[in-house]
Amino acid sequence: MKIGFIGAGNMGYAMIKGAQTIFQNAIVYTDVSNERCEYVKAKTGIEYLESNQDVIDHSDIIVLAIKPQYYTSVLMDMTIPSDKIIISIAPGMTIEFVNAFINGSPKIVRAMPNTPALIGEGMSSVSFGDYDFSDDEKKIIMSLFSSFGKARELPEKLMDAVVPLSGSSPAYVYMFIEAMADAAVVQGMPRQTAYEMAAQSVLGAAKMVLETKEHPGVLKDQVCSPGGTTIAAVRSLEENGFRSAVIEAMMTCYDKTLSFKKKED
Repeated sequence: MKIGFIGAGNMGYAMIKGAQTIFQNAIVYTDVSNERCEYVKAKTGIEYLESNQDVIDHSDIIVLAIKPQYYTSVLMDMTIPSDKIIISIAPGMTIEFVNAFINGSPKIVRAMPNTPALIGEGMSSVSFGDYDFSDDEKKIIMSLFSSFGKARELPEKLMDAVVPLSGSSPAYVYMFIEAMADAAVVQGMPRQTAYEMAAQSVLGAAKMVLETKEHPGVLKDQVCSPGGTTIAAVRSLEENGFRSAVIEAMMTCYDKTLSFKKKED
């Protein structure tokens, strides 16, 4: 099957780069910016097409890698045959919404990847809705998202919760790394050294959760010696509302995701 991307921005490019490892010469794409198309071509060696309709005509699976505010205008301007598969990756853009604006009757998938896909460490969620996808179609689509990290199939009712959990969360983690590094810089450490040590510590902690399967609270307790430095830091984080701030940020992100749907109703 040939994979087409409408949009080659940060997320589209990350997916193209990952998909290239599996689909090789079976990828096409376009973007509203010719400069962006040239950039992606220079990075991947993949030729781009001139228009959205060109991508549709030359693809079996079409990824809508565009911002949610552009979905309506882009969808209404395309004709999509019923033998195609559309993948929506924008926050709040439900299968029902996409179907309502499409000129045609393709199968529709809703997915949410994230930008660490660029280095092969993405986390994607995929929903196939109520369509009758063949086993081969599902396998190909899951292999697309697995080509740049991990992918998990979820029911569509959980997709809005995925946005703050994995779609947007890299931004929170970058802020956490930056804050830790800033503190180390205050204490005299060179900035690049501080970034490296903070980032590796976050990476290591994340791998501990994934590989040991231990509850994060258990792993936290293993670092906290009685009367020690770590528990003192944890106490300070709790006093300053660390966990509450994270939960509230994710709830705000979730509410914003829902607002995209309300604007289109």
